[in-house]
Amino acid sequence: MGLAILVEQSMGLNPFERAAFAFCNRRRTRMKLLFFDRSGFVLVLKALTQDKFRWPRRAETVVALTAEQLRWLLDGIDIDAMVPHPVRQYRKRVL
Repeated sequence: MGLAILVEQSMGLNPFERAAFAFCNRRRTRMKLLFFDRSGFVLVLKALTQDKFRWPRRAETVVALTAEQLRWLLDGIDIDAMVPHPVRQYRKRVL
């Protein structure tokens, strides 16, 4: 499979990991997701007819995303514009 070879050789990653690898075409109208599910590779294609995916604008070729960020990307949300609330750590005060 061509994308699995691309993951291994160009990205230097293991395509058999527990991860999904996302690829977008130049026009940003198609996105492919590749992952391995213990018995073989699964390839999912999402094609847009009128809109474009808002692909992350990063200097790095490989970007790690959370599952939530991937859902946002598939829904057309610009993940670079999303700023979550900071994670707070609270302690219970004993009186």
